[in-house]
Amino acid sequence: MIQKLLLFAFQNGASDLHITTAVTPIVRINGKLKKVGSQALTPNETEEMARELMTPELQEHFDQKGEVDFSYALPGICRFRVNVFRQRGSVGIVCRVINSNVPNFLDLHLPDIIKVFAQKTQGLLIVTGPTGSGKSTTLASIVDFINENMSKHILTLEDPIEYLHKHKKSIVNQREIGLDSNSFAIGLRAALRQDPDVILVGEMRDLDTIRTAITAAETGHLVLATLHTSGAAQTVDRIIDVFPAEQQQQIRTQLAGTLVGVVSQRLLPVAKDDGRRAAMEILVNNHAVANLIRSNKIHQIQSILETNKALGMQTMNMSVRELVQSGTITKQTADEFIPNWDAHQ
Repeated sequence: MIQKLLLFAFQNGASDLHITTAVTPIVRINGKLKKVGSQALTPNETEEMARELMTPELQEHFDQKGEVDFSYALPGICRFRVNVFRQRGSVGIVCRVINSNVPNFLDLHLPDIIKVFAQKTQGLLIVTGPTGSGKSTTLASIVDFINENMSKHILTLEDPIEYLHKHKKSIVNQREIGLDSNSFAIGLRAALRQDPDVILVGEMRDLDTIRTAITAAETGHLVLATLHTSGAAQTVDRIIDVFPAEQQQQIRTQLAGTLVGVVSQRLLPVAKDDGRRAAMEILVNNHAVANLIRSNKIHQIQSILETNKALGMQTMNMSVRELVQSGTITKQTADEFIPNWDAHQ
């Protein structure tokens, strides 16, 4: 039964499938939850569906921990990022649909400055946003652009692997946390000995991972990473605040020298209800930004974003205004997702 639901989610353009007890299966399409059928699921049914998806090893992990992440494939059709978890004594499942084709810059309407970021030979590029904001998809398109156009060794660390990349002009090695490496920090340290040109870190979760990512960016690698932050300035603050107070000035100096840029995004439903479009705040690290980071004046980054559109920078509000003015999203959508987007800057 779970395979039929996964196929339904894929065929109907859903981003997620939700399975939980005492309610019908639910899919998320263009950001909105919709019920599938009318039959509520029993605890036995949700547990049976989970067992259909899991290998014996995953089942053992789930039994011990109460939750497990993994990827699952409908051969020749689609892949899914799956989380199985316990809730109120029964089993819940969330499956994120992963398109087998990596969307390109044109598909995603990415601004030209991201192509400039992708062509850097070293530094740290961070893509941020809340869960479900399309960070993984944006990073996958950047990896695909590099893979299509440059001869590089690309190494990815993901939890779990989402988009599968084929070798094109570049070599792409993809490592799954928990399967191919025990943690992002361990995998990232090992990556420095694997002759990569580009390293993708699925998530910078802890101090050790962030420190190693900055070191990798300093030592001649282009590092692509994600954080769950909601803006460029907050992203810089978050990275610095992870470190003990006595190390923060050194990290400011390192970050000022290595940061390529920050792309902070939110997915908004488009006006014609046939998809979603990313609104993006974009910070380009230039001399002025580096000085602000070094001198601990992060709060002034916002004014840099507002006044350097010619360099590819923009605030989230500027991006949302453009989407409203072009008719891509409605004013009501903008009001709902980005309060005060039309406030005077």
